Amino acid sequence: MICDLHCHTKLSDGSLGIEAVIEQAKRMNIDWLSITDHDTMASFSRADILGERNGVKILRGVELSAWDKERNSKVHILCYAPSKPDRLEGLCLKCCEIRKACSKEMIDKVMEKYPITLESILKNTTSSKSIFKQHIMRALIDYGYALEFYGDLDRKLFNPEVGSCYVEREYPDVNFVIDLIHTAKGVAVMAHPALYDNIELLEDLAKKGKLDGVEIGHYSADENYRKQLYDIAERYNLIVTGGSDFHGLYNSVPTHLGSETTTKENLDRIIKLAARM
Repeated sequence: MICDLHCHTKLSDGSLGIEAVIEQAKRMNIDWLSITDHDTMASFSRADILGERNGVKILRGVELSAWDKERNSKVHILCYAPSKPDRLEGLCLKCCEIRKACSKEMIDKVMEKYPITLESILKNTTSSKSIFKQHIMRALIDYGYALEFYGDLDRKLFNPEVGSCYVEREYPDVNFVIDLIHTAKGVAVMAHPALYDNIELLEDLAKKGKLDGVEIGHYSADENYRKQLYDIAERYNLIVTGGSDFHGLYNSVPTHLGSETTTKENLDRIIKLAARM
């Protein structure tokens, strides 16, 4: 059984629509797929219908933005199978507003340096619930200032450490986000700890019994990092997940649907835990 529990569509920062993603999942013989767009659950109903039509089982999911206040860093939490998703709507709206405010600042800074138009950026966001730096980079590529999304210009402008146009603000506290996921009767899994160096936070949350699982199957984690994550997962009996984190044209590394997967045993644990919530 092939289960890819992490991918994105045009509703956030992917380049393909829900239908194209699910049809590709069918071609890849994926049995279970979770569309986990950033801070939006707008895919839920449509994905259910298209999944049934294409013979792909859908696990409802959303990737929520959060903040580790102790270490002053970003963290993403995957929420799976919330039976009361309306309880997450306010959080999703707040996170999208934070991201839009950051993006608008970044756009102003970019437009001071490069004579592109706001319209050339916004045309790439028509389906998205927010504005992402990939949408800005696409406009810069359209006008010949770069040939790739994650090359020299991206580092110069948007590197979190030295980018001249990078803007970041705090998202809601990670403890609040996890508590809200549980209030929504969903399963809380930390996404790609290696991407934001969240391993200390992972252990803290697991020790407190707040977190249900951790995403270990992700391109950002090398063999040694995965071993550390498996040790923590085993110590605290966490669910272990994996997913491609597919973004289509906006992938930061080559990754396709089904390139990282979740075992049937861990999928069953998610489904059973959600049913008990």
